[in-house]
Amino acid sequence: MTTSLAQQKFTLQEYLNYDDGTDTKYELVDGELVAMPPESDQNNLISLYLLVEFLKFVPIQLIRHKDTEIVVTGQRTRVRLPDLTILTEEFLAAINDKRATVTQDMPPPTLVVEVVSPGKANEDRDYRYKRSEYAARGIPEYWIVDPNRDRVTVLILVDGLYEEAVFQGDRAIESITFPDLKLTASEVLLAQKS
Repeated sequence: MTTSLAQQKFTLQEYLNYDDGTDTKYELVDGELVAMPPESDQNNLISLYLLVEFLKFVPIQLIRHKDTEIVVTGQRTRVRLPDLTILTEEFLAAINDKRATVTQDMPPPTLVVEVVSPGKANEDRDYRYKRSEYAARGIPEYWIVDPNRDRVTVLILVDGLYEEAVFQGDRAIESITFPDLKLTASEVLLAQKS
């Protein structure tokens, strides 16, 4: 479960400058800092497993694991911290050794993965809010890996909206970003090759 530090409303610049001296990671949601809780071991393994699989197709410089923020829009500016992000070469040129934040003036990532943590608030965040935020940001492909429901939802951006395909069990995941990817939903959810 996430907790909000509601005592003050932050601008994007204040958020980017914020440092509380801890290792706590935050998302910015409508001006409020929302502390991200530690991930479960299962969720960490799933995101690491996918990182290893994506490394077969893209260089390590284009993959980020829980460390690159994406500025999206909501009621006010929001900043999300995906579990896994596949960047573009254009982003690497734009970041130029700055903070690992994909701002509105930079190209969007190619693909974003969120691994759903247990709880209704986490489901709403990944299935509802991030879905619309990532679509508005122009991210071509968004994966929602849900160990609680035993499924992987792949969302493909078509004319500004996501079209979804749900993969479960031994059904092979279909990706426009990685058409040669040979993974099933079970392999991803178990974080191992069968």
